[in-house]
Amino acid sequence: MLGELDQAKRALRAEIRERRQLLSPAQREAAGEGVHRELDALVARLGARSLSCYLSGPTEPDTRPFIRSALERGLRVLLPITRADGLLDWTAASADGDEIESAYGVPEAVGEVLGPIAVNDVDLLVVPASAVDGEGLRMGWGRGFYDKTLGSMAHRPPVYAVIYDSELVDRVPRDLHDQSVDGVVTPTRTVAFRG
Repeated sequence: MLGELDQAKRALRAEIRERRQLLSPAQREAAGEGVHRELDALVARLGARSLSCYLSGPTEPDTRPFIRSALERGLRVLLPITRADGLLDWTAASADGDEIESAYGVPEAVGEVLGPIAVNDVDLLVVPASAVDGEGLRMGWGRGFYDKTLGSMAHRPPVYAVIYDSELVDRVPRDLHDQSVDGVVTPTRTVAFRG
């Protein structure tokens, strides 16, 4: 039987999933363009030369145009590869990189596996989320990959979650292992919570 916390998380995730599925293709395209602009500005503001990002799923703001432009500008971009033990391996993004659908149903890059510690050298982490609250608490989709990754890093660079504007909420249900982020990037703005 699920506890109250798990039920609250499931309910919020279901609401967000439904809202995302109701977006039109034009709304998704506009969101992707906005996120691209905001991420470009964030990278410039932070002076990042290397970063991690992820390949967005069908209902997420599209990260691929941002990844392509970052590569064109000479930035090193690492993309996650899921592992059965709940950790993330990483691979370097390439302009002509292939992708597959992971066992968890998310897009993943195909490339040389660099191992979990490769991400320790980036200047910025760009992560997915289902919702983030005003204190920076991030709620993912329930598998814990990013919580484990962020929780295992001794020295974290700035971490920004990409969400739609409506997914910056008053409060998300908090569990002990849940990790906070330093800010969010939405289609219309970037919000830093600290620093």
